[in-house]
Amino acid sequence: MAVTPARLRTKALTPAIGATVEGVDLSRPLGDDDIEAIRRALDDHLVLFFEHQSLTPVQQRDFAARFGPLYTHPFYPGHETAPEVMILAHDATHRANSDRWHNDVTYLATPPMGAVLYAEEIPPLGGDTLWASMYRAYETLSDPVKQLVAGLRAVHSFAKNFTPERFKALGIEDRRDAMYAAHPPVSHPVARTNPTTGRKALYVNQDFTSHIEGVSPRESEALLRMLFEHMAQPEFQVRWRWSPGTVAFWDNRWTQHCALADYFPASRRVRRATILGERPV
Repeated sequence: MAVTPARLRTKALTPAIGATVEGVDLSRPLGDDDIEAIRRALDDHLVLFFEHQSLTPVQQRDFAARFGPLYTHPFYPGHETAPEVMILAHDATHRANSDRWHNDVTYLATPPMGAVLYAEEIPPLGGDTLWASMYRAYETLSDPVKQLVAGLRAVHSFAKNFTPERFKALGIEDRRDAMYAAHPPVSHPVARTNPTTGRKALYVNQDFTSHIEGVSPRESEALLRMLFEHMAQPEFQVRWRWSPGTVAFWDNRWTQHCALADYFPASRRVRRATILGERPV
C-alpha cells in the first residue's frame, strides 16, 4: 500500500537549505501523489533527509528512478544487484577524497538532476556532509558581479578530477584513455537558470570546472577563486551528521556538497543513485 501524501511531514533545518522528512517509508511502493509531494519538498528545501530507513540497493534504485533516468558511473563500482547504485567505501586502506565543494558529474552535457544517497556504515565520529544553496550564492553577489557571471560560460572536464594518478591507484590504467575519449570537456553557463522559476544559481565547482571561457587564464583563475570562496559561506549551508539507515536526496542543479574526510582511518560506506537531468541554460 502506498503512503499517502498527507502523512509526509517536513521540518526545515536552516533558512537557506535542508529539511527532514517524516511519514514515508521509502522501501515501499509510492504513488504518484507521494512522488509529487517529495518533488515539491525538494524544490522548497533542495536537500531532504529521511531517517530510519531500510533500503536494499534495488529499492534505492527504484525510488530514485521515479524522478528520472539513472546514470551508471564509469569510474566507481556499482552494486552487483543494481549497477546504477554506486558504492563509496573508505577505510584505513582507502582514504576519501571528496572533501571539496562540488556538484556531481557536471562533466556531462546533461548533468544530474539529483542524487539519492543511503548510509550503510558510518564512523563513530566525523564523516558529516555539508550542502550549500547555489541560489543563495548567486543572489548574494553584488549586482555588477551578477551581471558579469550571468554572461559567462565555463568548461567542465572529467579529466580534471579523474586524473591519471587516480586510475593508476586503482589499477585501471588500461581504461583511462577510453574513459577520457567518452567524456570530452563540455561547456555550461557559470550561472544556471531554473527554466520554471527563472531563479539563477552559480554552476561552477572545484572538481570539474577547468576554466571560464573567453577570458585569460589569469582572469579565469581569479574569477573562479572568488566564486569558490563566496559560495562556501556558512549561511548558505546545512551540515548533516549521518546515522546508518539515513537517506539524503538532493537537487544537484542548485546545490553543492562537501563530504568531510575527517574520519580516517575509520570506515564509512554509503551508496548513491544518480538521476540524470537536462542541459543547463
